[in-house]
Amino acid sequence: MSVDVRDVPELKRYEARVDGRTEVAGRAEYIRTPELIAFTHTEVEPGHEGQGVGSALVSHALDAARADNLRVLATCPFFAQWIARHPDYQDLLYQSRSNVSD
Repeated sequence: MSVDVRDVPELKRYEARVDGRTEVAGRAEYIRTPELIAFTHTEVEPGHEGQGVGSALVSHALDAARADNLRVLATCPFFAQWIARHPDYQDLLYQSRSNVSD
């Protein structure tokens, strides 16, 4: 099985398609600024769950963030858990730089 992942900026999401088919098998929604990309929701269609579609979405999106020199805010639980299991991507995570004190 091959998974093709593409950014669809006009819809603010990455889409995954399987084996050259036209229907979307999964999507990862985001909010993007010039310095940061926040992944807000990831969904894989029931017929494609457990087949690596979600992992393909996350790894492709994170590789693109790295290439674009973006920090990543993983508000989506799927993204957060995936990054926690893949230390090679943890350097992308956004770290707050504010020094707020009481």
